[in-house]
Amino acid sequence: MRRFGSIIALEIRLVSSQQTREMRRFAFTIRPVHASAKVLISGSSGLVGSALVSALSASGYEITRLVRRAVGANAIQWSPAQPLSPPSVAGFDAVIHLAGESIIGRWTAAKKAAIRDSRIVGTRNLAIALASTQQPPRVLVSASAIGYYGHRGDKVLDETSLPGNGFLSDVCREWEAATEPAAQAGIRTVQMRIGVVLSSQGGALQKMLLPFRLGLGGNMGNGQQWWSWIDLEDLVGAAIHIMKSDSLQGAVNMVAPGPVRNAEFTKTLAKVLSRPAIFPMPAFAARLAFGQMADELLLASQRVEAARLLASGYRFLRPELRQSLKEILKPRSGRPLSLHAQ
Repeated sequence: MRRFGSIIALEIRLVSSQQTREMRRFAFTIRPVHASAKVLISGSSGLVGSALVSALSASGYEITRLVRRAVGANAIQWSPAQPLSPPSVAGFDAVIHLAGESIIGRWTAAKKAAIRDSRIVGTRNLAIALASTQQPPRVLVSASAIGYYGHRGDKVLDETSLPGNGFLSDVCREWEAATEPAAQAGIRTVQMRIGVVLSSQGGALQKMLLPFRLGLGGNMGNGQQWWSWIDLEDLVGAAIHIMKSDSLQGAVNMVAPGPVRNAEFTKTLAKVLSRPAIFPMPAFAARLAFGQMADELLLASQRVEAARLLASGYRFLRPELRQSLKEILKPRSGRPLSLHAQ
């Protein structure tokens, strides 16, 4: 079995897409000892998954997608709600599991069931299959979220902090526990607690851009809640770092070193866009528009630090918010940028 711990000389190049100003594709040059290492990825069509696929494919990794509808030779069909055949997931060096129902939208009973089941049931079925195969991967990297911590005010949170209360906290706790069959089988297992992902291609920032560009942006609630964010490039780089770092296992916070209050986030975004930010959304209006999601996602305060990621030697490309937003929102020139990750 190929060892990700022996991967050396990691070079990362970000290449800007010429097809559209708003879309960006990532190309990473990673020189592993075994250039044909095999990686299985679920959730490959999402914001994070598509960036990872581009990064690893451009580097010579052999990517197979775990998808609901198999198309092409490099795809395995599955239904997250159903048991997965162990032979179908055998022989991979690493598995990166990102699949899950979007949490955006009003949380009806049906929506909450879809959010929970797509994560917990799907993860458990995958972990059981990986644990049962005769050719297990060396590592399972599974998504989670900082929603694990719940609303915690100004408290600084690291990976040893206890879970919070609420729907998202409960989902994240059970989501992470669902990977246990793989860990018990001796597979190195990592749960990525992902913060607010910054990208112009999707996620929270993309949805904020139109009102802010129109000069209609502002604080969410009183603006004092902490937002722990991460640039998409760093999220991809950190996921690759985790994949090859044998010392990392268990929960890993995927956030930049500089969390900010919502008021600072909106002020910084408005400055980068050269627009005012004078139209706040009061908490009651957020609750009317989004229901429970407003309290647990938009108004919740989570001051999270990436203790384990930093201790493992990962160096952030964009640790500061203004730096990240300026890079994300500047016109694309097509000129490649270089960075190095450990």
